[in-house]
Amino acid sequence: MLLSKNKLLTLTFLLSFGLFFQTQAQREIYSDSVSFKDRLYYGGNFGMQFGTVTLLDISPLVGVMITNRYSAGVGVTYQYFNDRRFFGNEFSSYGGRVFNRFNVLPNIFIHGEFESLNFENYNTQSERFERIWSNALFLGGGYFAPFGGGRGGANFTFLYNVLHDNLRSPYGEPYVIRVGFVL
Repeated sequence: MLLSKNKLLTLTFLLSFGLFFQTQAQREIYSDSVSFKDRLYYGGNFGMQFGTVTLLDISPLVGVMITNRYSAGVGVTYQYFNDRRFFGNEFSSYGGRVFNRFNVLPNIFIHGEFESLNFENYNTQSERFERIWSNALFLGGGYFAPFGGGRGGANFTFLYNVLHDNLRSPYGEPYVIRVGFVL
């Protein structure tokens, strides 16, 4: 419970800190004036935890600004997990995702994403781990905190998986909070 409160406090601090960034004017996107290459952006999430439970998450993405307020893109995910409390509890997950994002305000966006992950799932019927594909449909929104004079910044995204299944999901809860960076 204390760990959960510390995570919430840290997230609240990061979000509050991000709100102090000055709002950055969006680039104007016109199909005839800005090349496709200049409308691309890159980023993703990276996470790690070491100790009794080790977790490594690498999730790069590439997106394209379709209009001034709407973008779409694709990403891949690789996760390594090792829980030393249990014998044989070491595995990798991998998969991909497609997403859509719409800026309702310059720094506030709504987000929709379809993700498919392949992971080791414990089957209670056979009492063993089996590799399965799990699909997720995330809906939510977030805040973009720009930094520097360029296009880069940090994304704070709060999502809800409307397809969540406790028995077939790599996520313990339908809610997912992400912090990522884009360039």
